[in-house]
This record gives sequence, structure tokens and C-alpha cells, in this order.
Amino acid sequence: MPSQFNSTTSEHFLKWSYVHPEPGKYNFDAADRYVAFGEKNKMFIVGHVLVGPDQIPDWVFQDDNGKTVSREVLLKRMREHIMAVVSRYKGRINGWDVVNNAIGKDGQMLETKWSKIIGPDYIQKAFEYAHEADPDAELYYNDYNVWSPKT
Repeated sequence: MPSQFNSTTSEHFLKWSYVHPEPGKYNFDAADRYVAFGEKNKMFIVGHVLVGPDQIPDWVFQDDNGKTVSREVLLKRMREHIMAVVSRYKGRINGWDVVNNAIGKDGQMLETKWSKIIGPDYIQKAFEYAHEADPDAELYYNDYNVWSPKT
């Protein structure tokens, strides 16, 4: 491995739909390989992403009858997911994209299922849960396109 490559960020396989496709069912195979690759090559490993607007299975936001869950239920599901994923890689994944794409190009919070059901404090809660799961990991807000001037 060339010496100038010293960090790695996962693309999709740590996203909810890949790692936690059904209630109580986790699939860490690809994520485990990703982390092992980073460790083998002595890289700074970033996990992407714990909470985002897409690639989240419908069951996360719905009850058994297909109705939207309450704030309390969704917060519980978010916490359980974050605790399971982050705790599994505690001390191995160095930093986490905790929340992804929550702000629009206009600088305003996007309306997502997270913000509609929980409210704007879903971002704060996600960071609290990630810190609780691994207090030593770096935690990031990740976004696409907020760097550009307002057009």
C-alpha cells in the first residue's frame, strides 16, 4: 500500500439498509472486511453513516401495521442501531459520520423522516448515542454540497 494513503471511508456497507436490513437482524460481513482491511494497512478508519435521509429500511419508521412510529419509538430504534454498530467497532473505527445530508443548499434543515418524526434534535440525539457507544471516536457531520456558495 502506498504510504500516502492513510485513511479509508466506507461507502455503503455501514449504512442502515446494508448492516441492519430487518428488525433484530444485522449483517456485518462486508463491514468486518472493510475494518480488517483498514487495520491491516494501518489506516485511519471512518464509518459512514449512522443516520441519513436515505438507504434506511421502511421498518425503521413504521410499526407492524405500516403506520408512522412515535418519536419515542424512533429514538429507541436509532439508539439501539447506533449502539449495536458503533459498539461492535469501538476502538477500531476511528471516526464516524454520525449524521449525513441534513441541511439543504439553502442552509436550512431538510425535511426528512427523522426530522418529521423526532424533530430537529434528532441530530443531537444521534451524536449523543454515538458518543455513548464510543467516547473516544471522532464524530462528524457529513454533507454533500453545503460547501458551495448559495446559488
